[in-house]
Amino acid sequence: MADHASFDSPDDRIHAWYWLETGDDPQRAAEVIAGEQSSGTFTAVPGETPALKERSGARVEGLEILGVADQPSLPGGMAGARYKHCRLHLSWPLANLGPSLPNLMATVAGNLFELRQVSGLRLLELRLPPAFAEHCPGPAFGIEGTRRLSGVHGRPLIGTIIKPSVGLSPQETAATVRLLVDGGIDFIKDDELQADGPHCPFDERARAVMAVVHDAAQRTGRQAMVAFNITGDLDEMRRRHDLVQALGGTCVMVTLNAIGLAGLLALRKHAQLPIHAHRAGWGYLSRSPALGWDYAPWHLFWRLAGADHLHVNGLANKFSESDASVAEAARAVLRPVFAAQPMAAMPVFSSGQTGLQAAPTYAAVGSTDLIHAAGGGILGHPGGIPAGVAAMRQAWDAAIAGIPIGQHAQAHPELRAALGVW
Repeated sequence: MADHASFDSPDDRIHAWYWLETGDDPQRAAEVIAGEQSSGTFTAVPGETPALKERSGARVEGLEILGVADQPSLPGGMAGARYKHCRLHLSWPLANLGPSLPNLMATVAGNLFELRQVSGLRLLELRLPPAFAEHCPGPAFGIEGTRRLSGVHGRPLIGTIIKPSVGLSPQETAATVRLLVDGGIDFIKDDELQADGPHCPFDERARAVMAVVHDAAQRTGRQAMVAFNITGDLDEMRRRHDLVQALGGTCVMVTLNAIGLAGLLALRKHAQLPIHAHRAGWGYLSRSPALGWDYAPWHLFWRLAGADHLHVNGLANKFSESDASVAEAARAVLRPVFAAQPMAAMPVFSSGQTGLQAAPTYAAVGSTDLIHAAGGGILGHPGGIPAGVAAMRQAWDAAIAGIPIGQHAQAHPELRAALGVW
């Protein structure tokens, strides 16, 4: 860690934007938030001199009133005659914490959500000084490394999730994988619920699956990428990663909210394989519009910590998220973080996906740098799993070429059959 004294230039400030609802005077509420998240507390203390506050206090950089409401969005806040909706811009000196991701999270998304002055608060945007580019590991493989290891260029990786999510034995899992790789699948992942249970032990499953993957690679000359779910404590994740690597695997997967920032940072330091990052639990951080996070600032932590692939849900998904939110999440993952260090990661579309979402996804994102993972959309094809893989690829061929999917299906029987069930 560098000496914090080196983080004292005027440009070394952390900036965050929030949607704020308050029954208090908005300016006073903003000052309370700024104080709580930096040098202040609920009352004056002798050590908080003007010089210290100038040096270390958070600043209210901007406060815009957006509207008012008669009722608070959340319980427990300060009562008011009306509740003001605001866009709040705060900044902090980097010298308060240094380029530390766990401490950054405590600063921009800590006790401020719980303040009495707050009846609604959502983190909208985060801008970081260049020191984070120098001190955070970022993705080791990202888009370029994923394409190199998978052998897929110029189009999305067509992927799937092993289904049923749990309940299959290692041998049954391997049998499903055999059908997928024989069908030409690019990417396969464990479901986030599939871990190391007694009916499907991790080691046995990994060995059985990789034997099938290598057999197919010898026949076809291309190895499918399999993201094995290694989520666990640090020792378990390191050991499982090393087993996958020793077996010739090319990807591991973790559930971000389960292992935490420190867990991902430790794994990134150890890993020699791409890290596929699942966002299970995202809904409890985001579903209320009056509380939590937008995806753009949330994903930034995990991208800086070393995630190579980041889930963004999918268009027309089975969950509650809107298409506009999904598209913006994907664009956020693809945007460079810093001019000198883009830290490129690959967005992963999943959740109720079929080839019907190929063209809308391509139109919304404007890129083929993505993984499109369809579980039932592939596994449920009436012609079998290989036909399901072919139909997904044909749907993307049509999307990239700008051909309507129904027209393309006339010359492609797998896609034509899929349209009957999608």
